[in-house]
Amino acid sequence: MGCCSGRCMLIFICSLQLITALERQVFDFLGYQWAPIMINFIQIIMVILGLFGTIQYRPHYVILYLVWTLLWVGWNVFVSCLYLDLGGLSKDSDILSLGVSSHRSWWKENGPGCESKGLPAAGWQRQENPELITVLSCWLEYQYIEVLHCIVQLLVSLVGFVYACYVVSTLSDEEDSSNVSEFYHPSKSFQLLLRVDS
Repeated sequence: MGCCSGRCMLIFICSLQLITALERQVFDFLGYQWAPIMINFIQIIMVILGLFGTIQYRPHYVILYLVWTLLWVGWNVFVSCLYLDLGGLSKDSDILSLGVSSHRSWWKENGPGCESKGLPAAGWQRQENPELITVLSCWLEYQYIEVLHCIVQLLVSLVGFVYACYVVSTLSDEEDSSNVSEFYHPSKSFQLLLRVDS
């Protein structure tokens, strides 16, 4: 196994996916976005299973990772469309918070260069409702930051998908060749014939 083998690349890609999913999980927790929190948690588990399958030569785990990667790509496309208001979706809906809270993306108020301003009345300043805070300006609007997160996830996932397909085919070929050599070994077949005759 060389340094640039498919297995090593898949291990690197899965490690990168794990880091980016954990980063995304932190910001989704900060924004109280419950649907992405649950999906990110499943992503973290599936990437760990993909790593395990790659390291331990278990193609079934890598296949499970492959199937999940397709669902993960679909999720990221959905979130991108949601934040870009495409396909009848709206970034102002409660889909990502599951209707439990009025919170939105953490980046909406805390993005790079954002200046926020609360309502001027003294009674309103003590409220914790994020709807009462207005953001004056940002270097990059929050929906584009969220879409960038999705694009990074999509690119890493697609590269991981390609390497996982390669690893599965390689592991399956190795598994088939080891099964064939055990079954068709001349001395074993001769021993089987002797057992049948006796």
